[in-house]
Amino acid sequence: MSTILAFDFGEARIGVAMGSTELGIAHPLETIATVETDKRFVRIEALIKEWQPTLCVVGLPLGLDGEEQLASRLARKFANRLTGRFGVSVTLVDERYTSKSASMALDDTGLRGRRQKPVLDQVAAMQILQAFFEQGGEQVREQGGEQGGVA
Repeated sequence: MSTILAFDFGEARIGVAMGSTELGIAHPLETIATVETDKRFVRIEALIKEWQPTLCVVGLPLGLDGEEQLASRLARKFANRLTGRFGVSVTLVDERYTSKSASMALDDTGLRGRRQKPVLDQVAAMQILQAFFEQGGEQVREQGGEQGGVA
């Protein structure tokens, strides 16, 4: 059984989710709520040591037209840093609509408005990872991923 960590990267917060390849089910894990890069990576390092993922999945925020934008470049940079700092394989997954979908899912649980903020990003990361599982992990190959690099 292999563990995968997923990240919903944002400039203010990073949502984190985890799941196992055996079950193919993603679970929200935590939100890293700091803009300080060093503090972010200290926490990510602790998560990588704890969960020992065989792969990390990073959401790639594309525009509605499927084109890359500034946020896409920042997510790619974050993915490259994961690989460079921790030597983990990383793949990128289209994350269009995940934040909106996560917000709607939280609305359904009765968690609305500002009360969603602490968990919204980790639920979005969970949805990114769940999409990866539902696609059979094919995005690693479709996007030309290589071991130890960013797909």
